[in-house]
Amino acid sequence: MLKTSRRHLAALAVGLTIAAGMFAAPALAQQKPVIKVSSLTLPVFNPLVWNIMKARGFDAKHGFELDIRPYPSIAAFYAAFATGETDVLIGGPTIFQKLAQEGVPLQIIGTGFTLADLVIFAKDPAIKSLADLKGKQLAIDMGGSQFQVVKMYTAAKGIDLGKDITVVNANFAVARAQLEASRVDAALVIEPLASIIAKQNPDWKMIFNGAEGWKEITGVDGWEIVPAMRTDAIKRIPNGPKMLLAALKDVADVMHKETAAADKIANETLKLPPGILTAAVESKRLMMIVEPAWEPATRKSITDMMERAVKAGFYPKMPDANIIYVP
Repeated sequence: MLKTSRRHLAALAVGLTIAAGMFAAPALAQQKPVIKVSSLTLPVFNPLVWNIMKARGFDAKHGFELDIRPYPSIAAFYAAFATGETDVLIGGPTIFQKLAQEGVPLQIIGTGFTLADLVIFAKDPAIKSLADLKGKQLAIDMGGSQFQVVKMYTAAKGIDLGKDITVVNANFAVARAQLEASRVDAALVIEPLASIIAKQNPDWKMIFNGAEGWKEITGVDGWEIVPAMRTDAIKRIPNGPKMLLAALKDVADVMHKETAAADKIANETLKLPPGILTAAVESKRLMMIVEPAWEPATRKSITDMMERAVKAGFYPKMPDANIIYVP
């Protein structure tokens, strides 16, 4: 009797062990590395990238779980990445240059949006270029990488932004309001505000486009925003950069090949008016191009922006070469 009971108990233990293994195996297999990203609560295209990625399941498709961390201001958005609260951020290349020089461990892993979405509007039809703004006022956010791009462009044209053109510090929404009220002669904005303005004020003239201006002075493409990942996150998730780039490429495909679907997500998640994203894409101002940062031509286009930022006096020196991720 005792032997029988022991046999039954042993058989039961083996059965429970096998069953536990059967249930545990799928659970372990389903665990994916979590990548935390800085996002914005503002109606700009930065959060739309993550919203599309999550809505379409591109994170799961490429083997990770996207954790979107929203922030109400650009300062908080960058601070979360700098302190390690988030692993990934898409932002201006020259801002990453600044963060790296301040000791933030990061590497740029690829490209994102071109400078085409950076535009300057003027109301006066007599103002046709930045040269026509000499002696006039431009509303622009002096804390953003867009200001650096414009200053580098004007310097190449022999114009001193800040002296020849008076600068009024204002974020995109305030810059637009200043121009509407005729308190300034021109205003810098980015998408989607550019498409909203173009729709509501068809008589306003775009006197500068970032991509066209940058190519004019450098001969190569420049980047409005690029993705960067903290080096501690890369150590934790060695395949993180490649997985993230693959998911970002899928997002770019949705924006450019399934624009109506992307427009719907923009409307539902960012409350953008229907058709605004479509207008931005069709105008060629919103161009999302995702390429690995370590490819020679791409690396050169990114580091060229940094070199020009040093020459313009924004930073004392170039960052270490490992600011560009290499697998």
